[in-house]
Amino acid sequence: MTVPAQPSELYTVLRTPDLIDPVLIVHFDGWIDAGVSAGQAVRHLIETTGAEPLVEFDTEFLLDHRARRPIMHIVDGVNAGIDWPTIEITSGRDDNDRDVLVLSGAEPDHHWRSFVDAVVELAEGFGVRRVVALGAYPAAVPHTRPSRLTVTSPTVDLARSNEPRATLDVPAGMAAVLEQAFDAAGMEALTMWAQVPHYIPAGPYPAASQALLEGLAESAQVSVGVGSLGEQALSTRNRLDELVSDEESHQAMLGELERQHDQFAHDGETLPTSDELAAEVEDFLRAQDDEPEPTGDDE
Repeated sequence: MTVPAQPSELYTVLRTPDLIDPVLIVHFDGWIDAGVSAGQAVRHLIETTGAEPLVEFDTEFLLDHRARRPIMHIVDGVNAGIDWPTIEITSGRDDNDRDVLVLSGAEPDHHWRSFVDAVVELAEGFGVRRVVALGAYPAAVPHTRPSRLTVTSPTVDLARSNEPRATLDVPAGMAAVLEQAFDAAGMEALTMWAQVPHYIPAGPYPAASQALLEGLAESAQVSVGVGSLGEQALSTRNRLDELVSDEESHQAMLGELERQHDQFAHDGETLPTSDELAAEVEDFLRAQDDEPEPTGDDE
């Protein structure tokens, strides 16, 4: 198999829409996404903006199909078709008729630098004004409070004032590599992270998805209604309340998390130390390695 010589050989542009200062939202399956919060936010964003395929990437050169196997559909014993993992850019418009691009799909396994060059090339061609990647990580926060957002960015001015002032080394995902590349190309780029209570059972955490969508309105002026996410968040809150109420130790833990959260909000108490954050990330990555990736049905 011949490796593409140019970044442009990694993708196909399906149409040429008339875009005005679009924002590019980025999320890849397979990287840190506690409570599948970022994935749920991106799917909601694609649905509400009416986003349609704009660019398809050639996953033959980018993905390891033994690690990300295609899905075979068996109907009454008959092989009815194969769904291959994809990476694509879709385009739609938010509630204020602003252009929104969404880069989503499987995180590439191969040719990262060529892929980054291709994405930057496309973003420059589409006139992207800002790039925002979405993620979520487990943190020592209570489910009884709104999900807090933190930001990473090569540009200090784009980081929030309440961002943890931590110094640590962690494995980088494709979104982080794109951050650096966009910054070098002169485009504003950041990753917005939602904090998800570290003690919740496996499954979606809609409150964090809702927080990410609300954060997009502030950080990139991308406005979409949260739809049923608010009701889902309340339902999840009630379920967690019931689980916590069954154990005195759980109630004590929750009370301490609430105290820490409220004290930070009141007087600017520092967030967890870099060692604590690094331990949380490492624990989460180990859990990711031990569990199969969720399917659409699981999410």
